[in-house]
Order: sequence, then C-alpha cells, then structure tokens
Amino acid sequence: MERWPGAEKPYGINATGIGLRHPHVQEILETRPPIPWFEALTDNYLNPGSLLAAQLDAVSDAYPVALHGVGMSLGSVDPLDRAYLTKVKALAARIKTPWISEHLSFTSVNGLYSHDLLPLPFTQEAVDHLVDRIKQVQDFFGEAILVENATAYLRFSSSEMSEVEFLQQILERADCGLLLDLTNLYINSVNHGENVQDLLLGIPLGRIRQIHLAGHEHKPGFLLDAHNNKVADPVWALYSQIRAMGVVAPALIEWDSDIPALSVLRNQAERANQITVDPILTAGSL
Repeated sequence: MERWPGAEKPYGINATGIGLRHPHVQEILETRPPIPWFEALTDNYLNPGSLLAAQLDAVSDAYPVALHGVGMSLGSVDPLDRAYLTKVKALAARIKTPWISEHLSFTSVNGLYSHDLLPLPFTQEAVDHLVDRIKQVQDFFGEAILVENATAYLRFSSSEMSEVEFLQQILERADCGLLLDLTNLYINSVNHGENVQDLLLGIPLGRIRQIHLAGHEHKPGFLLDAHNNKVADPVWALYSQIRAMGVVAPALIEWDSDIPALSVLRNQAERANQITVDPILTAGSL
C-alpha cells in the first residue's frame, strides 16, 4: 500500500495528526483520508500476531505512525523491564515509527501495575532517577525518546522545585525531546492554582518535538484529564501562543473515551492547522 501522497501538505512538519483508535481503523483503511500522521498507543500493539497489530501494520504502510506508551514506568524504582523494551523496539522497527514517546510518571511498584499514570515529587532525587532511566532507555533504543509532562491531582510537600524547573533539568541532562501536552499543563495550572503563563514561558521551547491537544472534563472542584471532549478554548489559546512563539513541532488530537466519528477529530485537527498557519489572528478569535 502506498503512502498517501499529501501526507506532509499543506502544513509541512507542523501538520496535525490524530490518535489512532480502533473504531476508526476500517474507515481509514478503506477511504485513505488525508490525515498526515497518526499516533498509536504502544501497549495495545506489542503482540505481533494479534488482530490489532495487523491493523497497525496496514495503517503504517500508508501513513507515518508515532508510538506513545504508558508502560515504561520511567519514574518507578522497579528495574526497567527489558522484555517490554525489547517488544517496543521490535514494534518501532516493524512499523518504521518516526519517534517513541513516554510519560514522566510511574506505573509500577514492586511489580504491581497501576491503571493510572502516577505523579512524582519535583525533587532533585527524582530528577536524577529519571535522567538515569531515560538515558538507559535511549541507549537501548539507540535513539532519543520524547517525554510527556503529566497531569497530577496532588502536589507533594517534599517537592523542591516547580514543574517547569523539573522539566528543564530532565530534558537538558537526559538530552531527550519534549512531548508538550498543553491540556495537561492547563489542567495542572487550574487544579493547583498556578499561573499557566509562568509554566508555559518556562518550557524549553527548543526541546519540543510534539504537542498534545485533548479535551478535559469539569468535576466538582477540579478538572479531569478525561480525553473525552473537544479541545477547550483555554487550551486552544495556549496553542495559539506556543505557535506565535515560533515552536516548530507537529500537534496531535487525543480522544480516548466516548470516541466520536473520525470527522469530528479531523475537524479538531483542521482547527489546529489553521492556528498553525496564523496563530495571532486565530488567538484573537478565541
């Protein structure tokens, strides 16, 4: 199957992709819509003999597919799971993924795995630990990975620095890329009473290699990173701002629950593309 010939047009490297979700796969393979790239959830495709893996192979024959994982547990004190990393590396090679990303969080304790991405305290010890783990993963893969800023519904009293200072150290010392999730940044600022502008302006812009845009849900007293709605206006405004600051990196629309028709996600991606083209004008309309 040939790749869709317009995959990099008309927005070039900044073109907005869509998260690959099972309800849309058949439509994608049958209609070959002009979507520049997809992002697949790594952990769903690690069995090469499965139906899901076969579907991913078919999609990756036609489109670039980045891999986004939840299972590395970079922040855990459990040993890195080399068998897991071996599967990820083999999958990445098989579909010729352009990059691999993972979260700055942990999911395992003493071999027991959580269903959530658990936050870390912003301490020097945590920075040192994460930097060492990321370097080990990058050495194993033979390439740099992207790490994503995560949502956290609590702040640790033991934290010694801000979230931005935490990110700055990790990115520089591990020499990795940043998957900047603007929804997570916004949610954290609201939930913890922080100034989102201070967070945004402290991000090392030169490290941004990808941007996530997702919907969230209002709960009593907090915002939930639900990935079940359209991107909210405050997040669009942040996206306009980051583009106006000159960031060059592809964005992606994430939608994981209450998944709508593919056309809804494509409309969200097109809105992101229009902001990319003219962030100042578009920001003024939000």
